[in-house]
Amino acid sequence: MAVLNQTSISPKANLIDARGPRFSAAITTLVLATALVTQSAVLIAIQLAVFAIGAFAGPAKTPYAYAFKKFVKPRLKGEVPTEDARPPQFAQSVGLIFAVVALAGSLLSIPALYFVSISL
Repeated sequence: MAVLNQTSISPKANLIDARGPRFSAAITTLVLATALVTQSAVLIAIQLAVFAIGAFAGPAKTPYAYAFKKFVKPRLKGEVPTEDARPPQFAQSVGLIFAVVALAGSLLSIPALYFVSISL
């Protein structure tokens, strides 16, 4: 199994600050945990929109990435670790699928579908 590192990424790869997706994941966790506890379809719809932006435009275009760039990144020191944007974009696509299923479960009043899709 080959290890992907900076030298093995194609020159066409879009590199992003690796700390941004981690920040976004933390916010996503808070949103989904709150949606799970409150059973809020609105929160799921908001998170679904964020996932859609990340899946189609890329993780650097999401509102969470904007918040990271505006408020967090200026306060960080040291070397900026970068990573290929494709794996986080794929993760946004998977999240989008689960958010669609969760929203469908909420709107169709199928609690098991809602809870299982958010919990995964």
